[in-house]
Amino acid sequence: MSERFNAIFGSDKPVIGMVHLGALPGSPLHDPGVDLVAAARADLQALQAADFDAVMFGNENDRPYEFTVDTASTAMMAYVIGQLRGDITIPFGVNMLWDPMASVAVGAATGARFVREIFTGTYASDMGVWAPDAGKAMRYRDRLGRSDMAMLYNVSAEFAHSLDARPLPDRARSAVFSSIPDAVLVSGQITGEAAAMSDLEAVKAVLPTTPVLANTGVKHETVADVLRVADGCIVGSSLKVDGDTWKAVDPDRAADFMARVRAARA
Repeated sequence: MSERFNAIFGSDKPVIGMVHLGALPGSPLHDPGVDLVAAARADLQALQAADFDAVMFGNENDRPYEFTVDTASTAMMAYVIGQLRGDITIPFGVNMLWDPMASVAVGAATGARFVREIFTGTYASDMGVWAPDAGKAMRYRDRLGRSDMAMLYNVSAEFAHSLDARPLPDRARSAVFSSIPDAVLVSGQITGEAAAMSDLEAVKAVLPTTPVLANTGVKHETVADVLRVADGCIVGSSLKVDGDTWKAVDPDRAADFMARVRAARA
């Protein structure tokens, strides 16, 4: 397994909880009256109280999404994380949808231990043709002096269809060979929608020594099955009030989720 991944998470199938910031400045849904720091702090505290292994800050509310994130949004993400640094007691990561360079920049600036993004592949998507550059992003990370920061590659893009006709396991195996990610993530079609178990199983079968995580749609009733196959998971929507992606983290749902994780690990 990746040395960076193990240094951050160990080997006990980590579960990463999402802190979805409110819409940031520069995005159409931004509301200047919303206290972004207070809302993020409440979600962070709920996830930490539930004993999540790590958290990840994301700009899920910045719809419509862009491939080059607005500078104001990037700056505000860094500001919010900076305001919360004294509250963070577990490893954290960042993801600026869908911009690898912005994700790396914010991660480097804030001291994040990892970043998540679409770093490889070519897709037809809701945002247009999608063709990220993993080499450019990884070199940028190293130029910023953060070669210790793990890079989690989502190899099945949400809101998109791969223009690469190779099966998902072949694309995942190729990405590991050519782009040296610290973990590979398998997603469903949209936020909150589960990856097919068959996809998780197929990707893990060809990547026995690379961490493979379920990236979307993991639910209370499915997490035990997911962790029997995957090396961990990232979860957001299931932890929210009423399971609604756009609401705050529900402390009771978060605690129940991690209780099921502990039982599955045992």
